[in-house]
Amino acid sequence: MAEPQNTSGWKRFWERGGWWRSLLVVVGYYVLWQLLSLALGPIIAAVDTSNEAVAVLVSYGLPIALGCVILVVFALTTGWLRELFGKQPIRGRGWMWIAVVVTVLFNVLHFAGIDYAQAGGGLVAAWVVSSLFVGFAEEFLTRGLVVNLMRKAGYREIVVAVVSAALFAALHAGNLLSGQSVLATGFQLLYTFAFGICMYLALRVTGNLIWPILIHGTTDSATFLFTGNPAPGAISALAAQGNIVVILTGLILLIFIRGRVDAPTPAFADTQKPA
Repeated sequence: MAEPQNTSGWKRFWERGGWWRSLLVVVGYYVLWQLLSLALGPIIAAVDTSNEAVAVLVSYGLPIALGCVILVVFALTTGWLRELFGKQPIRGRGWMWIAVVVTVLFNVLHFAGIDYAQAGGGLVAAWVVSSLFVGFAEEFLTRGLVVNLMRKAGYREIVVAVVSAALFAALHAGNLLSGQSVLATGFQLLYTFAFGICMYLALRVTGNLIWPILIHGTTDSATFLFTGNPAPGAISALAAQGNIVVILTGLILLIFIRGRVDAPTPAFADTQKPA
């Protein structure tokens, strides 16, 4: 499909898609977000964070919420906001529900295994809200913008899935700079790659970006709260196996991804054959 003559050079640049434009948008976001976080430093330092719930909202939730704003502004400048939240151009298959079931199941188990009396209602609410911002930002970036860019360049779906998951995992390599050990970071990269595959399949089978955002957001809040406030019992013991199960699920299901979306696709309007 030919591009309209009145389309700006900025929009034409991004409409061509490709893996390096995907890398560019991820790196650009990460750098802008880090700079924004540094700029927020004096504001965060001025807030009394002796209350743990306030600390989570201000130190964790606020920076990522502003990161969400960066991504939405970018999508508005390219005219993709409606496109990203539109119906998927390629239908999912029944087996893809496995990724949704596994991730949601362990979210439920993690929430069920939290000692709520120890955590307190304020902290629970703070993690849920902050983690929804994280889910929005990271899914909008990788399962939204990156997937869109890769499909516009005509890559097969297996490549789209791997690149979006790899860039999602790479975002977490920055935790080395905060003092996280190499071993812990390596395991986190493996987990986030596999989780990224699961979220790509969730995007495919549910047909809308909102669902990976919600699953991701509840995964983070459930995991953080469970890790800091585990309740004793069999449920907690089972929930603690979640990371390993998600890794195995993502890596195994990756083998079965097939198909492609015809390029270029200025809007997610044409329904393609199921893969």
